[in-house]
Amino acid sequence: MIRILAFLAVVFALGLGFAWLADRPGEMLVTFNGYQYQVSLMVAAVAVVAVVAAVMIVWWLVKALWNSPYTISRYFRVRRRDRGYQALSTGMIAAGAGDGALARKKTKEAAKLIRSDQEPLIQLLDAQASLLEGDHEGAREKFETMLDDPEMRLLGLRGLYLEAERLGDRNAARHYAGRAAAVAPQLAWAAESTLEDLTGRGDWDGALKLVDAQKSTRQIERDAANRRRAVLLTAKAQALIDSDANAARAAALEANRLRPDFAPAAVVAAKLLFRQNDVRKGSKILEAAWKAEPHPEIAELYSRARPGDAVLDRLNRAKKLQELKKNHAESSLAVARAALDAQEFSTARREAEAAIRIDRREGAYLLLADIEEAETADQGKVRQLLSKAVRAPRDPAWVADGVVSERWAPISPITGRLDAFEWRAPMERLGQLIDGHEDTPEAPVPAIAAPARPVQERAGTIEHTAETPGTATEEKTDDRAGEDHVTPITAAAFAQVPEDAEAVEPAQELTRLPDDPGVDPDDAADKSTRRFRLF
Repeated sequence: MIRILAFLAVVFALGLGFAWLADRPGEMLVTFNGYQYQVSLMVAAVAVVAVVAAVMIVWWLVKALWNSPYTISRYFRVRRRDRGYQALSTGMIAAGAGDGALARKKTKEAAKLIRSDQEPLIQLLDAQASLLEGDHEGAREKFETMLDDPEMRLLGLRGLYLEAERLGDRNAARHYAGRAAAVAPQLAWAAESTLEDLTGRGDWDGALKLVDAQKSTRQIERDAANRRRAVLLTAKAQALIDSDANAARAAALEANRLRPDFAPAAVVAAKLLFRQNDVRKGSKILEAAWKAEPHPEIAELYSRARPGDAVLDRLNRAKKLQELKKNHAESSLAVARAALDAQEFSTARREAEAAIRIDRREGAYLLLADIEEAETADQGKVRQLLSKAVRAPRDPAWVADGVVSERWAPISPITGRLDAFEWRAPMERLGQLIDGHEDTPEAPVPAIAAPARPVQERAGTIEHTAETPGTATEEKTDDRAGEDHVTPITAAAFAQVPEDAEAVEPAQELTRLPDDPGVDPDDAADKSTRRFRLF
């Protein structure tokens, strides 16, 4: 578009120039070799323009002829290069699709058409073809060759890293990842592997520097970087808590500042402050963490903030935590434990039962069993509570990759992943035992109606009752041997029924099963609400 506008501008300028000359008549006299040439000014201008154009055309023709060998060779070279790139593109697509034979064929074709030092992708395609063919040793050699080329170094390190991961050599994998992270910290795979290596060796300062580099290169978001820094600072504080209290306190306070709701950071920070007799600041940290998410370690440390406190003082501090987070199971359990230590059994029992109503869990039943044993020593009730604890859901714990731990750790013991532990309930037990919901209101057991006895059978029974009692009893014994003795129905019993009594429909009559002597209705009413219990 710009060229078209420039061409139009030149034509417009020439037109203006010729129009200007046409409006101003004049003559030009040229004397050459004894001759005089007299022409008008317009003709002279046209002649000059024609001569310039002719010179330019001649120069273009001479230049084209002079450069024709180079132009021809460049044409064939460009054509050869295009064919090579076409083969390289087809080979890369074949490698991505898993076609090793086609990838190898296109690799050889591209290597003939394009020099490998001019196009590094040929080396990558060659290595990918080796991997598809199962030649891992050859692929590793090609990746090692890439390390000598600054442009291909990161690609070679990536390939060697993946091969080490495939072989299960984590040390070699982390070595290659560390070299890549030193050159390009923005690489996620290199940074993550290096971070696992640093945290596995306990190099918390190096891990913090790497996280800062990730944050500066915008590899991770700000919130994720702050979360990682809080975890690393908490781990550093735990490592230095006995050797360098000041450094541990600074790390713990910074971790708590980054994540005030992170219970391990709050616990470590408060513990260090309590050691330095700063009870007020440590208590505020624990209270803020408790408001965000109650945790049993926070309650334990908060209630024992002052070692010289009596058990009643610890109970009062537990009640203060309960006021900060009402209607929560951890709050009730904290008060129940403190009340048990203070031998306030009524308060402990009430809070433990409240915790069960809020969140039915194993620890609440165990605590209630301790209360029962300390107060009444009733072993029957204790065993009943222990059986309920076995069937109740498990208490929350620190869980990472299927590992359940009582204490928080910065990395997973299985995979080495940072910030893997989560505070949650472990997996439920498989299956349910008998009477697993005895705390719920018992539903009435529906009565199964038996089919009505035939009329002929009942009539025959009445006729037998007319005989002597001894004869009737013997006949019944012979006909229904092995059954309980039942008093036969007599005609006098029917005579006692008033004539104006309301008739009972057969569907509403509580009949007995065939060949079943039946039970007393009063006993049946008592037994209908009973259920089988394990204890």
